[in-house]
Amino acid sequence: MNTAAPRIANDNRSENEMPAAAAVPQPVPPPPAPMSPARAAVYMASSLLLFLTQGLGMNLLNANIYQLQGSLSATTVEIAWLSAAYMAPYASMSIALFKIRSQYGLRRFAELSIVCFVFASILNIFVSDLHSAIVVRFISGMAAAPLSTLGFLYMLEAFPPARKLSVGLSLALMNTTLSAPLARIISPSLMDLGGWQALYTFEMGFALMALPVVYLLPLTAPPRAKVIQRMDILNYLLLAVGFGCLAVFLTLGRLYWWFEVPWLGVLLAVAIVALTLMVVLELPRKMPLIDLRWVFSKENMHVAGILLLFRVVSSEQTTTAANFYMQLGLLNDQTQTMYVIILLASIAGGLVCTVLMLTRYVETAHVLALMLIAGGAFLDSQSTSLTRPEQMYLSQAMVAAGAAMFLPPVMAKGFAAALARGTTFLVNFLVIFLFTQSLGSLLAQAALGTFVTIREKFHSNVLVEHILLTNPFVAQRVSQLSATYGKVITDKSLLNAEGLVLLGQQVTREANILAYNDTFLVISIAAAIGLVLLLGHLAWLRLIPHKTAAPAVAAQS
Repeated sequence: MNTAAPRIANDNRSENEMPAAAAVPQPVPPPPAPMSPARAAVYMASSLLLFLTQGLGMNLLNANIYQLQGSLSATTVEIAWLSAAYMAPYASMSIALFKIRSQYGLRRFAELSIVCFVFASILNIFVSDLHSAIVVRFISGMAAAPLSTLGFLYMLEAFPPARKLSVGLSLALMNTTLSAPLARIISPSLMDLGGWQALYTFEMGFALMALPVVYLLPLTAPPRAKVIQRMDILNYLLLAVGFGCLAVFLTLGRLYWWFEVPWLGVLLAVAIVALTLMVVLELPRKMPLIDLRWVFSKENMHVAGILLLFRVVSSEQTTTAANFYMQLGLLNDQTQTMYVIILLASIAGGLVCTVLMLTRYVETAHVLALMLIAGGAFLDSQSTSLTRPEQMYLSQAMVAAGAAMFLPPVMAKGFAAALARGTTFLVNFLVIFLFTQSLGSLLAQAALGTFVTIREKFHSNVLVEHILLTNPFVAQRVSQLSATYGKVITDKSLLNAEGLVLLGQQVTREANILAYNDTFLVISIAAAIGLVLLLGHLAWLRLIPHKTAAPAVAAQS
């Protein structure tokens, strides 16, 4: 790390013809003394607080997005703009923040970041309608991006260098999974207190708790260097526009439907043009913002594929199962116990993965994770209209534990590969991680949501084909359903029509349940295919030494 900073400065000078004195980094401080267990525990608790502060700000909205329609006088499609506004800046902000932190110092970065987040949290209290909520959510997405970075840094600070990419990284990634179930657990009580204002007053309280933590607990500052160039600003703006348009397109596409509104195509076109122009400007540079040749190397594409697979299979719980509960008419207060179990399973999975990261059986975490997710999703694919949270405790606990165990081994390998090339390559790996986890998450949600809609239409058509009044069972069912209105509707034709409407609603509900079962099954199959490929890859790696050793033995004989 000590040799990387001078190299950055010299390359920067050659490109921009800057004086050598301006490019010399500050002296490298001596390594810090080992942290006492008590102080390390404080830093770990601070990391958890920062992750919860950032995560609850995002997940409290997602957990109550339909309940907030009345508070903001918005339709289901309109309320989805809040998620799109949050993700548009969040998808790319961390890339710019990495270089800002490197040039202006970690301490100043941390203090300014938490102040901006507190300011954004306070703005939520003054929201009165949908338009102001969208503006505030956009600002919140910008302000929340640094907090996840600070959460990682505070967790890594608590461990010696040898444990940072094993124990530290595993615990930090475990913390990222806790805010989603916690938001579902606390939402009913908060909504009863005051809707939108109660949700974000709670978020503001967390932000105010995190404010003194950042000021009182310093982080070890890496050497500063002048790494921001004028072309970086232009290229980042192009990247931000591209990622932002993709985020809005993926969030709203399935709600407005992909081919129904022209502006969705315009958003996609703008994203493609902006990202293409960014690539054209980046490739000839000696010191690019993103080393695209390294990003698109075979090894990194392998890592990106694994991370995208994680986003698809983990969406079983975060999106598909949550929407399935709403289809059954279950609200947050009816699923609280299940989300408590999910929270405990996530912690258990993260701790098991942490132990495995300390051994040479790191890949075992991947195998166990895919087995658990595949098994849990398969169990969920057997759901019916009578399924309730009690029947999904085991399956959802399996998925939660698997999701917590999946990510740390991949991230540790990616960080190690980036650090081996120098600290400047961390921003390149950050692009891979952000694309697969933020935009990849939106892509998985859009793909699975679209699949649910298509399969619902298919099952609905199949079921409707059998709804014939000439069928005595159908006629009996219509009569039973219409009997509810027999005392207020005397016209026989109107009464039968009302019974058909009620039967149609039941058919639609059953078609939706069958569609979600198909989606659970697809996720299970995807996890199973990933497991087979992983086992094949591990077997191949074990065979390679034997294949290379065989010629040597033959030569000696």
